[in-house]
Amino acid sequence: MGVETATFISQLSATNPLGTDPISEGDNQIRLVKDVLQKQFTTLGAAAVTTTAGEINVLDAVTAGTAAASKAVVLDSNAAVNAVKTAALHIGASGSETAVTATGAELNYNDITTLGTVEASKVVTATAAGLVNHADLVVGRAQMKDYHETINDIGTITAAANADLEDGNVQYVTMTANTFNFGLTNALASQSSSLTLMVTNGGLATVTWLSGAHDGGGNAVDWAGGSAPDLTSSGIDALVFTTINGGTQWYGFPAGIDLS
Repeated sequence: MGVETATFISQLSATNPLGTDPISEGDNQIRLVKDVLQKQFTTLGAAAVTTTAGEINVLDAVTAGTAAASKAVVLDSNAAVNAVKTAALHIGASGSETAVTATGAELNYNDITTLGTVEASKVVTATAAGLVNHADLVVGRAQMKDYHETINDIGTITAAANADLEDGNVQYVTMTANTFNFGLTNALASQSSSLTLMVTNGGLATVTWLSGAHDGGGNAVDWAGGSAPDLTSSGIDALVFTTINGGTQWYGFPAGIDLS
């Protein structure tokens, strides 16, 4: 038969040349094999290939982007891989890398549930607005500088209302000539809390002050002197409330009457 044709190794026939083929075709067969090898391996140049079969086989059955034991790591089209295990990690440009000395457990402190909400054994983060919710957890040995308290304006009330500490520790309210309950709510259980309440025209109203929600307060506020102070009917009064048992019982006293 004539000399076969081929461009790649896979096209070469392992049974050729046949024993009955003319010897004169042997040189053509050799030239064909050389041509196929040069076309198949176009970039080897003059360098010796020293890679072993075992080393090449680490590429066998590799899925780009998926790490597998004893296989080469090949990044996917987004230059990503699903998992990497390493004994050491360095980050930075070549020659100026910084070693990451944190342990895996320490890095996992960043695995938070909600940005801006403090969690036990996690790093403290802030929201995009710079807010940090400590979720009633303890802040120890803090030295506060340029400290401010949140102010809440309850507005003008004509019926029962509450001063909710979760809205702020300093609150404003304007009262009218009505009779109603006013409750102090949402103190941290078993802890101490305080509230400064600025009351406008409080003397117009007949108020029952309650430790708890206005519609279900447990105890009346315990006032200094045994009774609620007389408030001005056309001005501002400052009242301060404090609790040492999470709001079960509030204690009140006037900090300033008729301030205007």
